[in-house]
Amino acid sequence: MAKPEQPLDLTWTWHRLSDLPAIVWHEVGCLRQAVFVVEQNCAYPDLDELDLISWHLLGQAEDGLVLAYLRLVPEGHKFAEPSIGRVVIAPEARGSGLGRKLLEEGLRQHSQLTPTAGNRIGAQTHLSDFYRSLGYLPTSDTYLEDGIPHLDMLWQPPLHP
Repeated sequence: MAKPEQPLDLTWTWHRLSDLPAIVWHEVGCLRQAVFVVEQNCAYPDLDELDLISWHLLGQAEDGLVLAYLRLVPEGHKFAEPSIGRVVIAPEARGSGLGRKLLEEGLRQHSQLTPTAGNRIGAQTHLSDFYRSLGYLPTSDTYLEDGIPHLDMLWQPPLHP
C-alpha cells in the first residue's frame, strides 16, 4: 500500500472498555487481530484480561475509522510500572508519523495519571530505535515472546526541580 502523502489528522480519545461502544471495540479488535495475529503470523490470545483494566487510546479518522490504537495498563499488572502496549497503526496509515503521535499521547496520559512513575514496555526488537527516540532505554536482553524477538524498555519521566 502507498504511504500517505501528508500527515493524517486524527481525533485522539481515551476510553475505559466499559465506555466503548461495542461496534468501536469490534473495530479495535479487528485491527489488533489483523496486525498481531494475521500479519505477524502469531497465534496468541490478543484480547485478554488486561483489556478490562486498561485505558484505551483510539486515533480515529474523520469518518470514525480507527487507524491507531494502544492501551495503557496500570502498574502492578503486566509490570511493576504502568505499561503501554498493543501499539498498532493500520497498514494503510503507516509511514505517516502516527506512531510517534500515538506514543506521545500515550506518554502524556501516563504522565497525567502517574507523574512520577516510569513506563515499562515489552518492545519488538526491530522497533527499539523508534522507542529509544521517545526516551525508552533497554532493561533486558532480547527474548522471544510468541516467536517474536522482544526486549524490555523503560521510559522515565523528566525530572523537574
